[in-house]
Amino acid sequence: MLQISQIVTEKERVIEGLKKRNFPNVEQVLDQAIALDDKRKSSQQSLDSNLAEANALAKEIGGLMKAGKRDEAEQIKSKTAELKAASKELAEIKDQVEKELLALLYTIPNVPHPSVPSGNTDEDNEIIKTVGEAPKLHDQAVPHWDLIKQYDIIDFDLGIKITGAGFPVYKGKGARLQRSLVNFFLDEAVAAGFSEVQPPIMVNEASGYATGQLPDKEGQMYHVGNENLYLIPTAEVPITNLYRDVIVNEDQLPIKHTGFTPCFRREAGSWGAHVRGLNRLHQFDKVEIVQVCKAEDSYKALDDMCNHVASLLEKLGLQYRILRLCGGDIGFTSALTFDFEVYSAAQEKWLEVSSVSNFETFQANRLKLRYKDENKKIQLLHTLNGSALALPRIIAALLENNQTPDGINIPEVLVQYTGFDKI
Repeated sequence: MLQISQIVTEKERVIEGLKKRNFPNVEQVLDQAIALDDKRKSSQQSLDSNLAEANALAKEIGGLMKAGKRDEAEQIKSKTAELKAASKELAEIKDQVEKELLALLYTIPNVPHPSVPSGNTDEDNEIIKTVGEAPKLHDQAVPHWDLIKQYDIIDFDLGIKITGAGFPVYKGKGARLQRSLVNFFLDEAVAAGFSEVQPPIMVNEASGYATGQLPDKEGQMYHVGNENLYLIPTAEVPITNLYRDVIVNEDQLPIKHTGFTPCFRREAGSWGAHVRGLNRLHQFDKVEIVQVCKAEDSYKALDDMCNHVASLLEKLGLQYRILRLCGGDIGFTSALTFDFEVYSAAQEKWLEVSSVSNFETFQANRLKLRYKDENKKIQLLHTLNGSALALPRIIAALLENNQTPDGINIPEVLVQYTGFDKI
């Protein structure tokens, strides 16, 4: 979340940035936050004053008692009782105001980076570059949802039987291809300096709030009600929460992690042709990369992470493009996001396969993720994450783009993992 000090001291910049997001009633919301902060400060000052006066009176009472002036001491005691009651009331007011301020701050999204373009929807995203050429398919080429039936490698009907729509069953070479991609992505991430972790795939409410999934995306997450846990929408959540309430040693920075997990998203409201086949699922596998670094290093880290994602797509031989997301399409917690899309030749459309984002201090403020600088001053860190990569649409593009009349060719870089070069 935004720091209240940032809202107070940089109010005009915050307003300008949030207007780029089309955030409603931005001036009124920020004024309300500032008013609550003023009330919090006033309550704290009054409380501190009362406590200081009570402490001074307590010392005076002690002196009077030693001097045998019991009657005078008793008169002052009544004053301390009044101060104690007033302090309790002030503490309750302060706690309530702090809760109201925190609840309001949770509703305010991150301020976009100055380079984020204005816009309302994904139609307004800025295409940075396109790499590669679209494959030329044979005349009988078909979309991946037909290919998976033809070669019996992914079964949606079995998934519906077992669980429901959006939970496919990978079979035979389809399952092997899925596992091979996971291993390839993890190996590439480790080679790039990311330390591998295997986190839990359920998180508690505190973890959801810390990385910004709650309360913003509560409707998109699967909730385990008996335990008040959430199935993760991405490995970003548990990996970043490794450092919740942590003051990192400066010599540990930058922190770089990668992790593979299944991911779960309700995708409420999704409908139409864009959700067909592997294009949108409720459960899917993904390899994530996460970085924690100093503020001055975070945009270089973002560039490095984008270059890493690009290298994966190039090694897989996929045509891709990079988009800078506009203010109306960027995620709630992000300051700057680049989306990667691959071209699906049989569908003749672009499919998003990765988002790489810099959250600046937005998550770290919720996480209380900090470090001590060279002057021993505690500073918030910057957090970043990216998909490297999400598997379903990668598989869709690989199947469609590499189909031939004789089968589906496997990219050379994956053969050492699959053990076969054709489906």
